[in-house]
Amino acid sequence: MKYERPAIEPPETGYVDLHSHYVPAVDDGVRSHEEGVSLCRGLAEAGFSMVVATPHIRTAMFENRRDPLGEAHRAFCAEAEGLPGMPVLGLGAEHYFDDVFWRLFEQGEALPYPGGKSALVELPRERLPHGLAQAFFRMKVAGVHPVLAHPERYRPFFESTDAMDPLLDVGALPLLDVMALTGKYGKAPQKAAERMLDEGVYYAACSDAHRPADALVVAEAIDLLEKRVGTEEKDFLLHHGPRDILAGTIED
Repeated sequence: MKYERPAIEPPETGYVDLHSHYVPAVDDGVRSHEEGVSLCRGLAEAGFSMVVATPHIRTAMFENRRDPLGEAHRAFCAEAEGLPGMPVLGLGAEHYFDDVFWRLFEQGEALPYPGGKSALVELPRERLPHGLAQAFFRMKVAGVHPVLAHPERYRPFFESTDAMDPLLDVGALPLLDVMALTGKYGKAPQKAAERMLDEGVYYAACSDAHRPADALVVAEAIDLLEKRVGTEEKDFLLHHGPRDILAGTIED
């Protein structure tokens, strides 16, 4: 059955998480419904009023596609409906940039964020793929903003942001994984995240939470984010920026 995306609007208050893995047993995220509920509740306690699941779509590792992911998310939401302490739940996907990446969009197998105005893209850790800026430009022309998942975790950006300039020029929207600020992924990603925050590179911030225990780390990371950039910028990255991405109303 073809997945029909429900219309979902983020609540007026609270943070919006554009990157998490709470759909059970579809990738390297939670393994059970109970874990998924626990993770969502933990993120709600950290301040998120809406959490978008972004399961991996990565050939030869996570062979996910739009319709099966939609059904898995629908089943999770049906079981979670009415439970106390739950945020609003949405669905997108974390699309790995490989040789089938653009074909997924052409064939309708990709899964942009709710509203269809933006989509999350993951890159290889060690190098920037050939043709990346051109693909991001094609996405923009097609009406889909490319959102760049956790750029602080890619080696080409560890020491300098210069290599990101061609991506920013074609409309890429860098998305901070806040847990990088705690050192969860190592010193190099932490320092890169801090530098890019100081440079004002990021358009939004997210949790990229995979386990219920991550929610506590996310709460700690949000405190670190506020200390680094101040309350106004923290609120933009966690509240206003994500809503712009969902609505497609991107500030230049």
